[in-house]
Amino acid sequence: MSLTLIVGGARSGKSGYAQRLAQETRLPVTVIATAQARDGEMLERIARHRAERPADWQTVEEPLQLAEALAREAGPRKCLVVDCLTLWLNNWLDELHARHYPDARQRLLDLLPKLPGEIVLVANEVGLGVVPLGELSRRFVDEAGWLNQAIGQVADDVVFVAAGLPLKLKATPRHDDYSD
Repeated sequence: MSLTLIVGGARSGKSGYAQRLAQETRLPVTVIATAQARDGEMLERIARHRAERPADWQTVEEPLQLAEALAREAGPRKCLVVDCLTLWLNNWLDELHARHYPDARQRLLDLLPKLPGEIVLVANEVGLGVVPLGELSRRFVDEAGWLNQAIGQVADDVVFVAAGLPLKLKATPRHDDYSD
């Protein structure tokens, strides 16, 4: 099992890098998409992401129950790509779901180290800019930062992507990385 977290800003190349990593595994790939098409612009973004994926990849759309989708889809000879954790968080922080987010977050954190196969998680790094003025926006930035930190601790690899270029922040040596 390998768990990789890819972080970066909007339009930094995170999803493209995640796609390349998944292709390099040569395993069957399932994308767990967390976006919700709440307006026409988001519908266009979702369509563009779908069009950029290889035709033989499976897609599971799951805006809220991410841990459950990962548990159901993961397997020792599979690669899962979650795109993206930040949208998943955003889906939880509305008035209807916010009070249940801590439980969903904990289910995810408890599950990740136990998953078989290759897991690639994509998340926005939103803490590099100006502190937002609104309370909900500040909570979102805080929660996104805390989620990325928690997953970064359990991930085998953490990669920061900027301008389409990956910078490894954490790399766990694997047995096959060594030569005899």
